[in-house]
Amino acid sequence: MSPAMLVMAILTAIPIILLVLISFTNTDQRTLFTGAYDSVGLANYTDIFTDPEFWKSLVRTIVFTAALVGGSVAIGMLLSNLMTRLGTVMRYVLTIAMIFAWAMPNVASSQVWNWLFQPGYGVVNWLLTQLHVFGDMTQTSWANNTWLGFTSIWLLVIWQAVPFIALTLYAAQSQIDPAFYEAARLDGASEWRIYRSITLPFLAPTLTLITILSIIWDFNIFNQIWLLTQGGPDDTTATLGIWTYKTAFVSFEIGVGSAIAVVTTILLMIFTGFYIRRLVRTGEDL
Repeated sequence: MSPAMLVMAILTAIPIILLVLISFTNTDQRTLFTGAYDSVGLANYTDIFTDPEFWKSLVRTIVFTAALVGGSVAIGMLLSNLMTRLGTVMRYVLTIAMIFAWAMPNVASSQVWNWLFQPGYGVVNWLLTQLHVFGDMTQTSWANNTWLGFTSIWLLVIWQAVPFIALTLYAAQSQIDPAFYEAARLDGASEWRIYRSITLPFLAPTLTLITILSIIWDFNIFNQIWLLTQGGPDDTTATLGIWTYKTAFVSFEIGVGSAIAVVTTILLMIFTGFYIRRLVRTGEDL
């Protein structure tokens, strides 16, 4: 295991250590050219915890993560249940379509999303205009409106996240003994009662792990938000990741940006701790 551990140390552990060290300094644009910096102790952390923008970004990140996880898990559960009822051909067609959506790089898919929602020639704007419900939306700029911006990002992330969730839940659901369903239907149970009393309990361990993983992934989203709205308008779609990037690489307050990244990493480690704990418990149950 030594080669693998060495690679992990070089690519993960060392950068994190350097990140923590930089977070206690006033590293900025001057440092990039001269190498000069001073130790500032906990000043960077004091600054971010007393900055209202940090708390706004944190709340925004938590709320958006909840919306993403809730939407992706709910739709993934719906599709996984649908796959158990489809014929073989349609199930393969749906599986291939989801794999294509999941395998597409998020930078490429974000660019396509930009074209779809582009004012003037965007297909989505044209379709919404044809519905004659929202009025003329052909010139609507989704990126310049907070709620429309979040909606377009939400749709993009959901589109990318649902395939993994749906296929994983389908794999778990297909392992349930059909005898349970036959017995329930013979007793006159409705399909909703069968799903709630039989399917959900069997899916609970897998569903828990998927939910925790989704929280970790969605909490850390950067590419989709930056490529669609860049945190705008007026930073109203800026999550912790966007705020960290702007602080470190736009304002060049690299020390402060590193401190924000350390706080974000600690929050993610807490979620990861729940995931590992649940994973160990699942292994013990098996």
